[in-house]
Amino acid sequence: MAFIIYLVVSKVERVMFLLIDTHCHLDDEAYETSDEIISHMPGYMITAGCSQTSNEKTLELVQKYDHVFGVLGIHPEQVDSYQEEDLKFIEEHIQDSKIVGIGEVGLDYHYEQESKERQKLLFEKQLQLADKYHKTVVVHSRDAILDTYELMKKYPNISYVLHCYSSSLEMAKRFLELNVCFGIGGVVTFKNGTKLKEVVEGIDLSHLLLETDSPYLSPEPYRGERNEPKNTEIVAAKIAEIKGISKEEVIEKTGENAKRQFDLNIPL
Repeated sequence: MAFIIYLVVSKVERVMFLLIDTHCHLDDEAYETSDEIISHMPGYMITAGCSQTSNEKTLELVQKYDHVFGVLGIHPEQVDSYQEEDLKFIEEHIQDSKIVGIGEVGLDYHYEQESKERQKLLFEKQLQLADKYHKTVVVHSRDAILDTYELMKKYPNISYVLHCYSSSLEMAKRFLELNVCFGIGGVVTFKNGTKLKEVVEGIDLSHLLLETDSPYLSPEPYRGERNEPKNTEIVAAKIAEIKGISKEEVIEKTGENAKRQFDLNIPL
């Protein structure tokens, strides 16, 4: 009996070890210190850079913590303030052992309509870096899904993660023509998250990843509060409910997806 219990506990521990938050912002000012937040997470985290400052902090974090990886990028909201030297910094560090991709990059037309062409240029420069160094790209797309798709299609050899996916199931199926995974976060638990629930139901689990976008977008029942990576477990439970499978299966499979998509050097 004791031997059987040991096997069960080992399986649970292994599954929780594969809990991977593929998109968080551990350097965000919402956290007085990253240490406590990171200590709450039993698995791995990928912290995303958005600017020169956050890229520098990302490098510090991945060097400090064995179970934290990072991606470096210039967010579209930085299109009028970034310097070409910032892109050179990304290229200088893109092959560091704990840097697993370029991100968070992409297009955001929600507030800035007049910067569309400049955003496209910045996005494409970073796609070219990813193509050159064979790195995954973490894509931000808000109110710009068709332009995002067209630019990504120009670089078919890149592996992509559509972070915080918010478009339709029909569009998601078009993205499957590319090497894409969809980042699923707290929005899937919201009452008004109908569109994302349809995507989770209609897309095979092999194309889904867990994420939080911490400290933003906390899942229910913590909506409106500060988010943190450990809440990926809540997202996993909701995906399991939608798909009619166990939470453990979701954690295990999405962990395998993350390892594949980011070429993570972690045990399974």
